Amino acid sequence: MPIETEVVSAADPRAIEAAAAALRRGELVALPTDTVYGLAANVWDGRAVSRLYEVKGRDPLKSVAVLLAGWEGLLEVAEAPSERVRRLAERFWPGPLTLVVKRLPTLPSEISATDSIGLRVPDHAFVLELLGETGPLAVTSANRSGLPESRTASEVLAALSGQIELVIDGGETPGGVPSTVVDCTVDPPRLVRDGPVALTDVLAAMRS
Repeated sequence: MPIETEVVSAADPRAIEAAAAALRRGELVALPTDTVYGLAANVWDGRAVSRLYEVKGRDPLKSVAVLLAGWEGLLEVAEAPSERVRRLAERFWPGPLTLVVKRLPTLPSEISATDSIGLRVPDHAFVLELLGETGPLAVTSANRSGLPESRTASEVLAALSGQIELVIDGGETPGGVPSTVVDCTVDPPRLVRDGPVALTDVLAAMRS
C-alpha cells in the first residue's frame, strides 16, 4: 500500500526535528547533500536499512555508505582508523570523498555484507545539523538503482513518492556527482568509484 510522502522545506524551522523524528521511528528520509539527494535510514535499525535497500532496488551485496557529522563519529561505527585514513579525512572531510574502512561488528548486519563500510562527512549545513541530532546515518542516493541520481526534490518524488515517508526539499544539490570512493582496507588504497576527488589527489594527500 502506498505511503503518504510528506515534503518539508529545508528552510522550515521544523525540518531538522521532523527528519530526526522520522528516522528515529525507522522511517526513510530523502535529503539534499553536497553531491546528490540521499535516502537515509537510522544506521542502528536493521529493519529500516533493509527497507532502504528494498525501496531503492539495490543489490544487498552492495553496501550503503554511512554519513557522519564529523571525524569523531567514525569511532561509533568503525575500527580505530589508520594514520592513512586520518590524513585523508583531515584533507577531504567534509567533502565528496567516501573512505572504505573496517566496520564495527556491533553494526546491524544489514548495513554491509562484508566487514567493511564506506564513511563520509558531507559538506552540507542541513545534513551536518541533522547528523548532529541523529548520529551516523545509512545513506544511499535517492533514486532507483540503475537510474540517474536525483538533484532536486521533484526528481526524488518522481522516483520514490509513495514509498518513503519524508522528503526534505533543499533545492538543487550543488555537486550533482556522487562522491569518490576509495578502499582504505587494502594497500595501496584502491579506487572503487571515480568522482569529484581525483585519485591522484588522494595519493598525494597520503604522501604529504
